[in-house]
Amino acid sequence: MAENLEIERKFLVKIPDLSNLNVKRKINILQTYLQNGENGSQRRVRRITENDSVKYFYTEKIFYSPVVRNELESEISSDEYNRLISEKLTGNASVEKCRICFDYENQLFEMDIYPFSDKFAVLELELENSEQNIFFPEYVDVVKEVTGVDEYSNVTLAKTGKFPD
Repeated sequence: MAENLEIERKFLVKIPDLSNLNVKRKINILQTYLQNGENGSQRRVRRITENDSVKYFYTEKIFYSPVVRNELESEISSDEYNRLISEKLTGNASVEKCRICFDYENQLFEMDIYPFSDKFAVLELELENSEQNIFFPEYVDVVKEVTGVDEYSNVTLAKTGKFPD
């Protein structure tokens, strides 16, 4: 597993006209949360479909702050994925999302669009440092920052199947 310190901020946005975006990738993700790991790490598996190709990933995260976390991720086999699904977090459904990756001002944004909302999406940006300035495209309407807000975390969205009111 590759170790990776991740510094990320998240924003609730209105879904923009995708034709305005400099789209680099479009990925369909099925994400399932597993029972917590050692030291309270958050564990998940993903099935990622892109261009008719399917890959599987296992991830563990340890949160240092709402913005900074240690992420360990590795590609796994479909058999390992199916085995790990049996460790699913009790009471949670899997969360489906379409991830649109696009560039703007030398920043790679990842926008997650969920099937339960045709109005809102979650926009993520990995940063060099937590104080880095972010430049949003003028055609992306940021509603509010949701970094560290539990109601907008994927694990909560998997449980509730909707954005908070």
